Amino acid sequence: MKKAVQTLPKITLKQLAVFVSIYQTGSTSRASEQLHLSQSAVSSALTELESRLQMPLFERVGRRLNQHPNAHPVYIQAQAILGQSLTLEHYHKHHAEQIHIGASTTIGNYVLPPLLAKLYGVLPDANVDMYIANTQEVVSEVERLNIDIALVEGKPRPLDTKVIEQRAWRTDTLMIFAKRNSKWLDSIGIHIESNIESNIDDYDDYDDGADCYRLSIAQLATLPLLVREAGSGTRQIIDEQLLQHMPDAEVIMAIQQSEAIKHMVSADIGLGCLSQHVIDAELASGELVQVKVAGIDLARTWWLVWHKARHQSPIWQTFIDIIQAG
Repeated sequence: MKKAVQTLPKITLKQLAVFVSIYQTGSTSRASEQLHLSQSAVSSALTELESRLQMPLFERVGRRLNQHPNAHPVYIQAQAILGQSLTLEHYHKHHAEQIHIGASTTIGNYVLPPLLAKLYGVLPDANVDMYIANTQEVVSEVERLNIDIALVEGKPRPLDTKVIEQRAWRTDTLMIFAKRNSKWLDSIGIHIESNIESNIDDYDDYDDGADCYRLSIAQLATLPLLVREAGSGTRQIIDEQLLQHMPDAEVIMAIQQSEAIKHMVSADIGLGCLSQHVIDAELASGELVQVKVAGIDLARTWWLVWHKARHQSPIWQTFIDIIQAG
């Protein structure tokens, strides 16, 4: 009986890297700059890959390349192969306690630091790279295998759910808030004096015991709102659980940074809606005050996200244990 002959793949990592770069940048010229190859070498590698696969990956219209329907599934597989090859090539770095962590902005700025302190407490020589952006940008980096694990606020929406693992982590609640004695609340007959001894009980919309304003959806819809930008986990919840009840709400500004929203509300430009983690100190000092809206629940789930092809190193597992325990 003849021994089965093992055939070696004719596709090269260079061809896959060229294809992934073209897919991400949209052109051979930008891919050649990114990979530091000549444009002819990039074009040749793409042609060779299409020949090996016996299928087109791009449709050539003049000088433009349009993605063929074949391109996306090949792109997902190519990413996984390149990620695994990089893991093999740089395994010693992972073994030496290197990890790339992604986080959406609220988590990255307010929740992640104490978790990293615990990680350094267990592994003092840990080598941590951080990427903080909005949820969709962080999930995109996970898909590109640039991040080992991510902690995000919004429901992950990966391009291909088959290669992305997502696990509910913990819950958080967004809070609508205003400057104490805001002119906007005063304009609809709601007022609270900063002097605690003043007769604040005269105002039916202020809950003295809970130290918050209570508004109806209709009242809130008449007030200017400052919200996070589209793509952020915070904005996702605001759209799904708040603004859908107020189609005529006055959203005056979409802002990328939670800190900017907080400071603008402190300047009485409008009302804001952020995680309580962002405004804890200002609530405690009395500079800001919560606004509760009848019938609105702004609870949300935070998520852990990682690529199934990503190598789960010892430090990866240690970090998972820390964040699940904390």
